[in-house]
Amino acid sequence: MTRWITAVLAPLLCLAVLPAHAQDDATGVVADPCATEKTPDQVPEGQWTSYILARDFGKLCQYRAQNAALAKSGQAPRVVFMGDSITEFWGKQDPNFFTHGYVDRGISGQTTSQMLLRFRQDVIDLHPQAVHILAGTNDVAGNTGPVTLEQVEGNIASMAELAHAQGIRIILGSIPPAARFPWRPGVQPVDTIRTLNAWIKAYAARHGHTYVDYYGALADAQGGMKPGLADDGVHPTKRGYAVMEPLTRAAVQAIAPSK
Repeated sequence: MTRWITAVLAPLLCLAVLPAHAQDDATGVVADPCATEKTPDQVPEGQWTSYILARDFGKLCQYRAQNAALAKSGQAPRVVFMGDSITEFWGKQDPNFFTHGYVDRGISGQTTSQMLLRFRQDVIDLHPQAVHILAGTNDVAGNTGPVTLEQVEGNIASMAELAHAQGIRIILGSIPPAARFPWRPGVQPVDTIRTLNAWIKAYAARHGHTYVDYYGALADAQGGMKPGLADDGVHPTKRGYAVMEPLTRAAVQAIAPSK
C-alpha cells in the first residue's frame, strides 16, 4: 500500500506545487521546452512571476532565438555582458554602446543563481573573447528568496571558473550602489553591497581577472546613487551609464583589444 501511495500520489503532489496555469505545459525532459512556454499576455494578471519561476527559472528561452542567429552568422562576440536589469536596461538606454562585438545578455530581476543556470547557453556557447559579469543586486534584494553571502560569492566564482575553463577572459563589475530597493523596501542594502564588492574585488585580484569599480564612480557618501544617475536609486539613467561606459571600455580594451 505504501508503495502504491508513493507511485500514484507523488507525481500529483509535485504537480500541486506548480501554479495552475503551468500545469498544462510540457514537463520533464522534452525536445523543446520553449515551444510551449507562454508569454506574459497568456498568463492571468499578476501571475507571470510565479509562472515563469516555476516554468523557466533561468529564463533560458529569452535569448534563445538571438543566440541561434548569432551562431548562424559565424560572428563570435568580443564581449558578452551577463547580468540583470542593470545590464538589460543598459542596452535599451544606450543601444549604440552595444556595437563592435558587445552583446547584451541581461535579464531583469535575475539573481546570480539564475545567471549561473543560463551561463553556458548565453555566454560559453557564443564563444566570446571576454565576459562582463555584473551581478548581485537582486540577491541582496532577495528576489528568489533568502541566500547567504557565501552562496552569492560561489555563484559569481562558478561563472568565472566556467569562463576561464573555456579560455574566455573575465571582467567582474562591482555591484552599483543602492540605498534602498523600491520593490523591497524592508531591505537595507548598503552594507551588504559594500561587503560583496570587497569580495568581488579581492576575488578578481586573486585570480587575475579584471575588476571594474562602478560603485566608486556612482556612489554618494551614504552608499546610494549620486543625484541624477538613477531615477529610482537603483537603475542608472543614460547619464549614469555614461559614467560607467569609459570604465567598461578601458577594461575591455585591456583584455580584448579591438582588431
